[in-house]
Amino acid sequence: MATEAKRQKVDNGSEPLQNFLTWCDRVGLVLSSKVSVRKEGTVAAYGMLAKDNIEEGEVLFTIPRSALLHLETTKVSALLNKEKSCLESSSGWVPLLLALLYEYTSSQSHWGPYLSLWSDFRALDHPMFWSKEERDRLLKGTGVPEAVDTDLSNIQREYTDVVLPYMLRHPDLWNPSTHTLDLYTQLVAFVMAYSFQEPQREEEEEEEEEEESTPNPPMMVPMADMLNHVSNHNANLEFTPDSLKMVCVRRISTGEEVFNTYGQMANWQLLHMYGFTEPYPSNSNDTADISLHQLYKAAKAGVQSDSDLQLVEERWETLRRMMKEDGVFVFSNQGCLTDSELHTVLKVMCMSKDELSQFKENEGWEEDDEDDEKISQAFCNDGIPELNASWKRLLHEAAGLTLRLYGDGETEDKLVDRDRVLMEDKAALRGLSSRQWRALQVRFGQKMILHRLMELTLP
Repeated sequence: MATEAKRQKVDNGSEPLQNFLTWCDRVGLVLSSKVSVRKEGTVAAYGMLAKDNIEEGEVLFTIPRSALLHLETTKVSALLNKEKSCLESSSGWVPLLLALLYEYTSSQSHWGPYLSLWSDFRALDHPMFWSKEERDRLLKGTGVPEAVDTDLSNIQREYTDVVLPYMLRHPDLWNPSTHTLDLYTQLVAFVMAYSFQEPQREEEEEEEEEEESTPNPPMMVPMADMLNHVSNHNANLEFTPDSLKMVCVRRISTGEEVFNTYGQMANWQLLHMYGFTEPYPSNSNDTADISLHQLYKAAKAGVQSDSDLQLVEERWETLRRMMKEDGVFVFSNQGCLTDSELHTVLKVMCMSKDELSQFKENEGWEEDDEDDEKISQAFCNDGIPELNASWKRLLHEAAGLTLRLYGDGETEDKLVDRDRVLMEDKAALRGLSSRQWRALQVRFGQKMILHRLMELTLP
């Protein structure tokens, strides 16, 4: 049974939330009587709780497409579509962000009650809002500081080169004094954390089969973006021609929170993109990366002579022509997720001089009788200890080099033990700030994956 959104009770008396629910009713969003939107009792600022038992397949809410906020529904849609060619950027987000700049600051915006739920997007607390010193100190080695630095550089360039000149040409709609780089950056965080991308339809995929696939642009989906994420989720958003529906995918008991999924996201990705993490070890999608460069360094570490070093360099030059130098290999708690790529690299980096010469002569392998399934089995946790000894040595050394990136000269064991002791000290955990706690979940999850890999590759 469904009921009008405005009849849902907001137990903590949140006026913005009540205004939003009234707006939901006005735009035709239908909310099940079995759920309640709350600001308390959920894992984040907003969330949804089950008021009754909900069975698999039940629809929790239905959102008409007219209530979605994107390029085609914003008040400035006609202008943005007409001049879309001058809004191109590497992110592809500029049209939506210009729409959000306009709608968020317009007192007459149709989406005012929805956007008013967030009075300050900095409260999302993405690492991009931390100081650089804090990011580098708390998240050293995780890859997050580098990703954020890249984001901030791209955001500033996009705003300066594309957004600001466009706003200056339309002073009746945008004002750089109001629509600042700071607000633009906050809205980027909002889109990162709350937007959805519609999966491509089968006919679209067929049309783009021979071209580079272009994902659908992001859009804001009121109500759906209020659901929090866990890897073991109990609801999923479905797209239909007329509406979007949040559907229960497994039984939800009375009092339980309704969780959507943002996809298979490691904790470092959740923190970077959404500003939160799952507590260790509950995130079954957690990963740690080992860069191609660390494997190269590991190969050089075992060199005994000048001729050996020359052979390592020749192997490396061969690999650089085959793949991107900044490539990474992704490891989960179950093994390597990029097993085919890792298989190729280890094979080349451990070739003899004759094998390398023949490989270069043939411009690759003449025939590879190892199928994908065999390779996957070889690089799962059960298979890794059975790998060739030279491959294991490379992996062991590369995992150790990667672990050392988290510290300042400590041994691998000390780096793992330091966070393990903290994770087991409940009093110390309670004394951590929110940022310190989230950073710890990211660091420790990655360290444990790398430490496990070192154990699996012991001689």
